[in-house]
Amino acid sequence: MTAKGRKGKSIAMSVQIYEVRESQYDRGDTGERRKGAFEEKKEKGVVEASWLRKQGVVSYDPGYTNTACCTSRITYLDGERGILRYRGYPIEQLAGKSSFLEVAYTLYYGELPTEQDLRLYEANVAAHRTPHNDLLKIISNGFRSDAHPMGVLASTVMAMGTLYPEVNPALQGNHVYESYKVREKQVFRILGTMPMLVASIYRSQNGLAPMVGFDTDDMTFTERFLCALSWAEGKLYKPNKRLARALDILFILHADHELNCSTATMRQLTSSGVDVYTSVAASIGALYGPLHGGATEAVLKMLERIKTVDNIPAFLNAVKNREEKLMGFGHRVYRNYDPRAKIIKRIAYEVFEEVGQVDPLIDLATELERTALNDEYFVKRKLYPNVDFYSGLIYKAIGFPTEYFPCLFAIGRTAGWLAHWNEFLVDPEKKIARPMQLYKGQGKRDYVQVFSRWGKRRNSRISSRVFTGRLKK
Repeated sequence: MTAKGRKGKSIAMSVQIYEVRESQYDRGDTGERRKGAFEEKKEKGVVEASWLRKQGVVSYDPGYTNTACCTSRITYLDGERGILRYRGYPIEQLAGKSSFLEVAYTLYYGELPTEQDLRLYEANVAAHRTPHNDLLKIISNGFRSDAHPMGVLASTVMAMGTLYPEVNPALQGNHVYESYKVREKQVFRILGTMPMLVASIYRSQNGLAPMVGFDTDDMTFTERFLCALSWAEGKLYKPNKRLARALDILFILHADHELNCSTATMRQLTSSGVDVYTSVAASIGALYGPLHGGATEAVLKMLERIKTVDNIPAFLNAVKNREEKLMGFGHRVYRNYDPRAKIIKRIAYEVFEEVGQVDPLIDLATELERTALNDEYFVKRKLYPNVDFYSGLIYKAIGFPTEYFPCLFAIGRTAGWLAHWNEFLVDPEKKIARPMQLYKGQGKRDYVQVFSRWGKRRNSRISSRVFTGRLKK
């Protein structure tokens, strides 16, 4: 594979190319960082948990709402003011001017790439655009036809790790990821393969043949993904560039969001020394949850349930009475308008204009947003639209089935997962994750022989009967 340099010269590209720029921090040169990090934390009013322990105090913090488990240089988030920056760059600027792979590069290396660095990076990612044949067999033959694609994706990424035992710390030792180039190669492989796995799952579940030998060298990352979904032998689907750009922006907006549930999962599993593929698979599992990546799907179902603008007042009253949930509103971190939601709302109208139809759900969503933001109940609780509120409408307009929404989220978030994976591995303060608990159970009691326990409890604690029949296939 080749690509043209700035002056038209051909630059050889292959999976063996790793000459992308590396920052001193992410390369692992820590220097005085440990001391500096401690001073920085003191300046910002952070209390060291070890100090609390010396005072005989434990911080009780369900859900880690006020607990920092690491220092990070990747994403800055100010929920009170509605600010989101990747490596210092405002999300509004990146969504308006950058591309997903350029953002992925920036998240990982810490700086915007030069033109040559970006070309090299794109080529290394594109080199892994064809999934391993064993993975395609698993997708085609290893699951029920109605299996949710997120379950298939998580399982397939987990299986992907077994194809590369030479970079598995459990098999080769913890030193494996000390190599900068080894870490980098896993990033190229996972980023390049992830969208193609989603496309392969979609094709398998829709009775389409696997993709074989289709040429997409002149396409962007997102155009290649859309092409893979609709590719037919002998015919090359040319994606709509405006729709491809809209999807690319969604990937950018979903690329990272500090220590959300799935990213925290990525760091926690990495802390045990497990391979990166297992960590990514676990992160996909966390993202699958309806309170995380599944929220986009839930928003669409909510709008379909409301049906018309006239039903909005009754629905919001039901929310206030805790009979319904207002999906796509509120955020664990934001106490202001989610900056990503503003961008997505604009893109939604552009996408509907491009496809030549106006989904009544977008007018319904707009009116629901207007009504809620003018209702004292929701304003007082600082419930504003979040990134999930409009993104499902865009996915639907492009043509994605509802069950694939979390998979699209996963494609974008993979960039952030891998950036945090790399940052954790070179952090001199890293430790295996092992939270404490507050024990509220029984005090010491003595064991009683089974024949002496009758009469101790009248009602069985087992809620289901023993199953003696045959399992249905």
